[in-house]
Amino acid sequence: MSAPDDLIIHTKGLTKSYGPHVALDNLNLSVPRGATGLLGQNGAGKSTFLKTILGLIAATSGEGSVLGYDIQTQGPAIRQRIGYMPEYDALNPSMDAIHQVRYSGELLGMNPKVALNRAHEALQFVGMGEQRYREISSFSTGMKQATKLACAIIHDPDLIIADEPSNGLDMKTRDFMISTLNTMVHDGQRSVLMASHLMDDVERVCDNIVLLHKGKLAAQGRIEDLKAIDREIEIHVWGGASPLEATLKDRGFRVRREGRVMRIAHTEEDTTSHILQAASEVGAQVRKMHEYEASLEDLFLAIMDNLGYAVKSSDDLLNNPVEARQVDAPRTMGGAGS
Repeated sequence: MSAPDDLIIHTKGLTKSYGPHVALDNLNLSVPRGATGLLGQNGAGKSTFLKTILGLIAATSGEGSVLGYDIQTQGPAIRQRIGYMPEYDALNPSMDAIHQVRYSGELLGMNPKVALNRAHEALQFVGMGEQRYREISSFSTGMKQATKLACAIIHDPDLIIADEPSNGLDMKTRDFMISTLNTMVHDGQRSVLMASHLMDDVERVCDNIVLLHKGKLAAQGRIEDLKAIDREIEIHVWGGASPLEATLKDRGFRVRREGRVMRIAHTEEDTTSHILQAASEVGAQVRKMHEYEASLEDLFLAIMDNLGYAVKSSDDLLNNPVEARQVDAPRTMGGAGS
């Protein structure tokens, strides 16, 4: 199966079953070049998806390609052209960084001398040039993450798969990791598939998302396009906030409220007129009104709300498995539902 030139990953009906358990259920994905966030709670199928598209495990049915290579028959070719930064600790604590990264290059078939030169360059790029001769056992979490990234990019891959790259890092180190990934995408013209539960970090790196839930596709597409589906008007209210909220809800508007700040679903062209009319009727003072610019967190919650979940934050869903009601989001969100 070949994919269009602008796609790095393409699947059609991709399914993986372990006996009666369906880990991936009929996935139809189109992941473009650039940076894409892979989202989903534990058990959503992310790990199985990655193993399947890399040719490490065979799909039960369906087809797919990565960088134009068939996942069923060309796994080794795919793995030669991707760089993988795992979430788990995959470094040898007794090695120094330069030789750990060099060793990664040799495992990929690089000449030892070339691998050593490339290891110096990779560690310099990720900000570890001055620490390259230190033993990994002495490294902080951030230094280990940077070393794992250096191992992933030593062979100049076309696609980097980064699994929770900023997890456990302090703010300064997180910012550097995000900046480094952005540099690879925008200056290095490399593609990144970033699996993470940190929505802010995903939004800072990625233009697109794929959301898996219980093995099915919940949503996919450009973040900005998906955000447009869930437009909201934000108002700041003084006096009468509660009766205004009740009136708007009675008239069919979806309202999210935090104290005096309310966000009302912008579902009609004259939503603002409805808000002002309701405020006048209940005697509420609207001090400020503007179209709310949604975050990826807001988009995630909107998708989950559409699927039938009452969650207050992404962590509620990502950290706590919940029973599915309806898995597929509407086609307007890139899902498979009708």
